[in-house]
Amino acid sequence: MRYILTTDNLTKKYGDKVAAGNINIHIPEGEIYGLIGRNGAGKTTIMRMLSGLSSPTEGSFKYNGNSDNGIGVLIESPGIYPNRSAFDNIKIKCIAMGCYKKEYVNELLDIVGLSYTGKKPAGSFSLGMRQRLGIALALTGNPKFIVLDEPINGLDPQGIAEVRETLEKLRDEKKITIMISSHILDELGKLADSYGIINNGELIDEFTNEELEQRCGRYVTVHTNDNAKAVEMIKSMGISDVDIKGDTIRINECLDQTAEINKMLVNGGLEVNEIHKTNISLEDYYLSLTGGKRK
Repeated sequence: MRYILTTDNLTKKYGDKVAAGNINIHIPEGEIYGLIGRNGAGKTTIMRMLSGLSSPTEGSFKYNGNSDNGIGVLIESPGIYPNRSAFDNIKIKCIAMGCYKKEYVNELLDIVGLSYTGKKPAGSFSLGMRQRLGIALALTGNPKFIVLDEPINGLDPQGIAEVRETLEKLRDEKKITIMISSHILDELGKLADSYGIINNGELIDEFTNEELEQRCGRYVTVHTNDNAKAVEMIKSMGISDVDIKGDTIRINECLDQTAEINKMLVNGGLEVNEIHKTNISLEDYYLSLTGGKRK
């Protein structure tokens, strides 16, 4: 596997406080890498160092992309001119970088789905539109690697979907590698190919989607009108690894027997409101590693 970026004991200290310590991450080329962690865990600190916005106290990183194009960055809110159109905002950055062509600006607008905005001032854009404009600005100069810090934070479902579709398009069609942080782990799980978990300034795990599934496995979720009785009936089938979680039953074995379980419960007079196989989620795995609790 070719990595577009790797770090070697990357460390940032502020006085005696270690904001990020001995970070060794590996970002595969052409993929979306999700950086996960609580507020204050060190995610933004790492991203700022990788983007050249902050210098490491110790350690280093190696970028294997096209060094002439650099790394595209969107950290915190996009820096836009609110009274200018999306076209003008990108044009201004292109001129500053020496790469302005009208066709190029239009191409960037098309990539992020803002080609329809015309002369509409960016200050009147929705939050999702402003985030997509920020992504277009990060793409100026044709970097092969971009860093996005919480690009879907605060967006409504429509805005989240639009940003997700934009990032998938960049990966799949433009072959751009993306590092993204997000608190919305369900959405990150739909988007990323691999992940790194940061906790208290340390990288505690790194894994791919395939490794996540192998580590966590699957289970069967069942919800009936009498879960206590249902558990007794399921155990009578010789299934022992079964318990009640909240208002649902979780079965961790015999995953190929859902039809038989459903038939047995219905014939036993129970109402089966729900029965399906479920993958253990990215959020579940993250919480199991960090000892966190759902809010």
